[in-house]
Amino acid sequence: MTVCLEGIRVLEFARYQAGPRCGLLLRDLGAEVIKIESVGGEDLRTRGPFVEGISIGFAMYNRGKKSITLNTRDERAKDILRQLVKRSDLVLENFRPGVMDKMGFGYEDLRKINPGIIMVSASGFGQYGPYRDRPAFDPVGQAMSGIAHLTGGDVGMDPILTAAPIVDRSTALHACIGALGALYHRKVTGEGQWVETSLLDSALTLVDVEICDCYNSGQVSGRTATTIACKDGSVVISPSRAHQWVKVYQAMGRDDLANNPSFATRSVSKEQVKVRQQLLRDWTKTQTVADVLKIMEDADVPCGPAYSIEQVVKDKHLWERKMMVPVEAAPGIKKKMLVPGETIKMSKVPWKEGRAPTPGEHNEEILGGLLGMSADELAKLKQDGVI
Repeated sequence: MTVCLEGIRVLEFARYQAGPRCGLLLRDLGAEVIKIESVGGEDLRTRGPFVEGISIGFAMYNRGKKSITLNTRDERAKDILRQLVKRSDLVLENFRPGVMDKMGFGYEDLRKINPGIIMVSASGFGQYGPYRDRPAFDPVGQAMSGIAHLTGGDVGMDPILTAAPIVDRSTALHACIGALGALYHRKVTGEGQWVETSLLDSALTLVDVEICDCYNSGQVSGRTATTIACKDGSVVISPSRAHQWVKVYQAMGRDDLANNPSFATRSVSKEQVKVRQQLLRDWTKTQTVADVLKIMEDADVPCGPAYSIEQVVKDKHLWERKMMVPVEAAPGIKKKMLVPGETIKMSKVPWKEGRAPTPGEHNEEILGGLLGMSADELAKLKQDGVI
């Protein structure tokens, strides 16, 4: 059965999260993703926690990819890369701006080797702009975009970072979308191009409503929902339309509020939001989580339990949807490792699981099978520390 990106080959120079997760999505859509690692494997392989000596962090975003190892400071390794670029469709990297140029594989270098090549770059602040050369990770994006302030400062606390690296995840999505757009553009025009996104750019898309409100009106939108404590846990009740607020008040036994135009509306001031939330707190503290969920479900109002990660792991929805899947940790190891699963479901294209590769596991397949190197050549390159 044909898959979406069948025949598309990606060379991945990416590390850590944003870049590799983009590569994972491309792989799940059917691309062959070849991970270029340093001899011995990339740094993330040495970071715990581990399952049978295999890094969970590395396994998560590199399942199903192929791995070759190259000492890119050696001219023979660079020649191998040039041959691979000729036979590839896309180069994915998330180094600081300028690093690929110093390696001799910046976009201008790549397009000389393969005019149709697409380069996808994900960096901290982008390839241009006043912060271009600064290093950055997810927390910096959260802080500089205002996300941390909205999460904490907006309710009178210090800025709070989200525990989940939402900026890394968002950047991976934007990089993948850009890659898909560039692949289609090339199909129509025959032209390759350079696609770039950044952590801060992606973070800003997560607060675009608040930014536009602030600029255009001088005010910042107040949050409309927060976790609310019950007798045995917490929930989120998230009505977004006026008629849903009416149903909430009716479920609470407060017909007086349901019939009050000042409360039965979506648009309210920050002060009214606080009043609403206090009314909900006063009611939910007398209820169990199960009671609130049932009442809100019957009223057709969006509501969900505020799970701990331990509770998420036990939720049947996650398993039925295959959002996480157990895979082989490494060849010969029976113990399974849980990794991200079927994020995108397609009715015509099957999803295929796979484990993360061992360092250089596909050297022979790629260098020998694709590039035609002999066993003696591969043995010499390995002896010399090139692969």
